[in-house]
Amino acid sequence: MARPDAASAPAPQSVGELADRLQRPASVALALPRLALPHLQVAEALAALTPTSRDILASLLGATDGKRAHAMDAALEALADRALVWPDGNGLLRMAAPLRQAWDTPLGLDPPLAQLLVNTTSDELGRMLAALGIKPTGNTKQKRLAALVDHHSDPGRVAALVAKAPAAARKVLERQAGQAPERSDFILFGAPQSGSGPGERWALERGLLIQDRHRYGPARMPAEVALALRGPAWHAPFTPVPPVLRSASVTASDVEREAAAAAMAFAAHAASVLRVCATTPPARLKAGGVGARELSRIGKAAQCDEIVVRLALEAASAARLLARDGDRVAATEFYDTWAEKDPADQLAVLLQAWWTLPLTPGGSRDEDGKALPALAGTPPCGGCVQARHGLLAVASQLPAGEGAANLADLGMSIVWHRPLVDELAQDTTPFATQIRETELLGVLALGALSPLGAALLADDAEALVDACRRLLPAASEAARFGSDLTAVVTGTPSTALVTLLDSVAERETAGAASVWRFSPGSVRRALDAGHTPDVITADLTAVAVEPLPQPLSYLIHDTARSHGRVRVVSAACVIHGEEPALLAELAAHRKLTQLGLRQLAPTVLISRTPPDGTLAALRSAGYAPVAARPDGSVRIERAQRTRAASPVPPPRLSGGPARPQQTVARTAVDLSTLAARLLTAPQDIPEPDPWGGRPYDSDTEEIIAGHARNLSFTDVRQLAHAVNEGQTITIEYVATSGSTTVRTLSRLELDAPYLHAWCHLRNSERVFTISRIHGVMPG
Repeated sequence: MARPDAASAPAPQSVGELADRLQRPASVALALPRLALPHLQVAEALAALTPTSRDILASLLGATDGKRAHAMDAALEALADRALVWPDGNGLLRMAAPLRQAWDTPLGLDPPLAQLLVNTTSDELGRMLAALGIKPTGNTKQKRLAALVDHHSDPGRVAALVAKAPAAARKVLERQAGQAPERSDFILFGAPQSGSGPGERWALERGLLIQDRHRYGPARMPAEVALALRGPAWHAPFTPVPPVLRSASVTASDVEREAAAAAMAFAAHAASVLRVCATTPPARLKAGGVGARELSRIGKAAQCDEIVVRLALEAASAARLLARDGDRVAATEFYDTWAEKDPADQLAVLLQAWWTLPLTPGGSRDEDGKALPALAGTPPCGGCVQARHGLLAVASQLPAGEGAANLADLGMSIVWHRPLVDELAQDTTPFATQIRETELLGVLALGALSPLGAALLADDAEALVDACRRLLPAASEAARFGSDLTAVVTGTPSTALVTLLDSVAERETAGAASVWRFSPGSVRRALDAGHTPDVITADLTAVAVEPLPQPLSYLIHDTARSHGRVRVVSAACVIHGEEPALLAELAAHRKLTQLGLRQLAPTVLISRTPPDGTLAALRSAGYAPVAARPDGSVRIERAQRTRAASPVPPPRLSGGPARPQQTVARTAVDLSTLAARLLTAPQDIPEPDPWGGRPYDSDTEEIIAGHARNLSFTDVRQLAHAVNEGQTITIEYVATSGSTTVRTLSRLELDAPYLHAWCHLRNSERVFTISRIHGVMPG
C-alpha cells in the first residue's frame, strides 16, 4: 500500500497479496482495489484504533476541521458505502474483520493493551498496578485490566511516567515507539524469554512493554503507549488532495488526429506481426513463452519495436487469434476471419482484448533485469488491470480541452487514485510502461483521453467499433507504382493487396504508408510460385492507380525470360553409358518400369530407386551393370565373410570351482488346473503408484506430486509437509526468464498449479509455479 511514512509497517503491495491476506472474501477483495489513497489511509488509522470514536480518529489523522475533516468524512462515507466501516450504537466506529486483517501492524503499531494482555494472569496484572501505584476498584482480573487500560489510555500520564523512568528504560521505549514492530511467526514452547536489560525489565514491570508468552520475539508495545510517546504533534499519514496534474491546452481535433495516426500505425504493425506468425509460427522456449530471439525475428520481419510485438502477441492470444500448437505458437481459425476484416474492425478486436488483459504486455524485464518471454502464461495480475483502468480514469478527469503536460504526472496520479495497483520493476517513473502502451494504441493522445479511450472506459463495445471506424480509414485496395520499382500504399492495405505485393516484392516500410520494392529476386519468387509473367502483370495492373511504369514491366518480362533455363531434378541414382541405343532400351523396358527411369540425355538416365535396388533390377532383367564410386571409378564388390564372435564362458563364482551348465527340464502343466487358478485370481489390479508403491501421506502431497514433475519423492513430501504445517522452506526455482534462483518461503498456501508464499528474497508476496520448482531444502 503506497504511503509516504517511514514509521509505518510494511503493507500489502498488490491486489493479489491483499486478497490473499483477506482470505479472499469476494466483497472486500473486489472493493479495496478501487479505493483511493485517503480512503485506505483512513482505514489503516481506524484499523490501529478500532473500535474508536470519530473525534479520536480525526485527531490521529490531523483532520479535526476544515477541508481535511471534510475529506475524512468523505472517506468514511465511501468505506461505509462498501460495508467496510460502520458506526455502532455507542458512537464508536467499527470495521469488517477481513479489512482489519489486511495490516499486520497498522501505522507501525502493535495491538492495543487489552488485546496483548488477554493471556495475562490476574496476579501479573496486580504486580503491574502495584509498580504503577494504582489501586483498582476490585481484585478481579477484569477490574485490574480496566484500571491498567484506563491509565495507559491517558497520553499525559504515560508521558509523565516515561519522563521519570531510568535513562536506559526511556531510551528503549522511545526507540521502540518510533519504529515498526518486528514480525515473528515462531511459536515459543516453554517459559517466555525475560527482558534482556534493566531498562526493558522496568518497562515490562509497568505494562509499557508486553512479552508475548506464546511467541518468540521482542517485547511488544501497546498501541496506546506508542501513540502517547510519539506525542500530540505526530499524525497518521493522510493525503486528502491528489498530486497536482499539470495540464496544457489541446483541441479535440488535434487529439483525434494524433490518436488516428497512432492507431493506424499499430493496426498495420499488428497485422504484420500476426501475418509473420501465421507464415512462420514462433518457437516456444522449454520454460514456456516466446523468447527474445523469436521476438527480435518477428520485429525485424514486421519492422516494428519489441513492445509493439509484445502488445500484438498478447492481445491476439487473448482474442484467440493465436494459440499454442506443440512447441510453437500458431494462428487459429479465428485469425483467418480476423484477417479479412477492415483495419478498424481488426483494431477494435485487439483493443477489447488488451483492455481486460490480466498482465502488462510491455513488461519485458523482471526484478533482476533479465528478459521475460512473451506469452509465458504468467499468473493473472489483477493490479495490472486496475492500473490500466486507473490511468484512463485519471485522464478522463481532466477538463475538456486540456491534456497532461507531462505524462509522468499521470503515473503519480494513479498512485493516489489506485494505491494497490502493480508497478513494473523496469519502470523508471510510475507506470511508464502502461502509459507507453496507451500512446501506441491511440487510447491517449497529447496527454488527453481519445475517443478510443473514452469508449473503453465506458465499456461500450459498439462505441469502440464506431470510434475505430471514424478514426481509421477503410483498407486501401490500390497502390501507386513508381518508376523506381516501388509500390506505395497509403493507409492500411487490405489483406488481398498485402498478399499480392508480398508475393512479388519486398516490403521496406510499414505504418501510415507502406512501401514495397521490386527486384529480380522478388519477381523470381513469384515465378517460382507458379505465376506467369502475364498473370503477374495483370494482377498488378488491377490494383494500380495509374498504368504500370515501363521499368516494372521490363523487369517482370526480363526475369521471366531467364527463368527456368536451368533446371534441377532429384534422383536416387544416375545410369550412364557409351551406347545411346542401350540406354534407350533400358528406358523403354517394361520390367524396369518400377525404377522410374527418365532419360535426360542420349547416354544419361536417372532413376528414382536407390543404387542397390537399381543394380538388382537391371541384373534381374539380364543386364550386367557395374556400380561406380562418387569419383567415377568402378566399385569392386566382394562377398563379405560373416563369423560369429568368440563364445564367452559362463561366469564363475569367486572361490568356487567351475560348474557345468545344466539344462532345466520343463515341468508339464495341467491346463485345467491353470485355468481354474486364473479364474479364481482377483480381477482388480491396483494402479501402480507414481512413487514406486509408496503411498501419499496427505492430499496436499498428492496434489503437489501431480504438478511437480521436477521434484523427487522426498522433495515432494518435504514441500507438502511445509504447506500443511506452515513451516519455512527453501526452494530452487527456475523463473520464466530461465534464470535459477534460491528462495526462502514462508506462509505457504497451495493453489494448484501455483504456490502462494512470502518470499524472503523479495520481501513481498509472490506466486510460484509448482512445475518450475527444481529442489526443496529446509528453511
